[in-house]
Amino acid sequence: MPELPEVEALAAFLRENAVGHVLARADLASVQAIKTFDPPLSALAGLEITGVARHGKFLDLDVSGLHLVVHLARAGWLHWRTGLPEAPPKPGKGPLALRVHLDDGNGFDLTEQGTRKGLAVYVVRSPAEVPGIARLGPDALEVDREQFAALMAGRSGQLKGALTDQTLISGIGNAYSDEILHAARLSPFKGADKLKDDELVRLFDAVRATLTAALERQRGQQAATMKGEKRSGLTVHARTGLPCPVCGDTVREVSFADTSLQYCPTCQTGGKPLADRRMSKLLR
Repeated sequence: MPELPEVEALAAFLRENAVGHVLARADLASVQAIKTFDPPLSALAGLEITGVARHGKFLDLDVSGLHLVVHLARAGWLHWRTGLPEAPPKPGKGPLALRVHLDDGNGFDLTEQGTRKGLAVYVVRSPAEVPGIARLGPDALEVDREQFAALMAGRSGQLKGALTDQTLISGIGNAYSDEILHAARLSPFKGADKLKDDELVRLFDAVRATLTAALERQRGQQAATMKGEKRSGLTVHARTGLPCPVCGDTVREVSFADTSLQYCPTCQTGGKPLADRRMSKLLR
């Protein structure tokens, strides 16, 4: 799933390549992707793209006062295209959800792999009209240490869930929450409201350091290379069975119904493997 660093990098890429151009037309290839009807998607045609912003993991194109807002969900991505074909795409064929044509013949495709579709497109007069944006907590790179401590203290439940709850703090997803917890040397199952002062400091610093480093790696990347750049910087996420680059222990995994997390026992849980949530009581 694209998270704060990737969405911010995509926003920067579009500021450089799309802002100042007229949106010639937008072709919808997946009807289920569009979540709004007023204004219609066709209202964007002929208007200039005047800015690009990020709200949590939402990408927001300001099109002369109207907003084309996109959430890429788990398997969505933006592909920059040069010389787009004039013929509109056939609806329901392949991973294409939306194609945006600019006045210079270039543009971009929004695609989503797999059968489980979650990519969402909104055309609104204000980003606040998008329910997911209206519910967002403070941005993970903008919250200060005192705010962060208050957010964690007021949250019952596990750290993994707290970090990925967009209404609590926005921008962090499954991958970077694993990376942050590894950097902070904390179990994903530790209670968010049970953190000691030194653990809070480590966690806050890890949020800042992990996201900032990922964002720096993404700066200047083309849209096509951002996914690979993200994977190359991961230490535990999606590395089950590989050695931890910090201590050499084997990276372990806990699987859930539709997702999983990865961690290092030596670095995070005192050497104890965490139990699979589906089978036994969690180890704290």
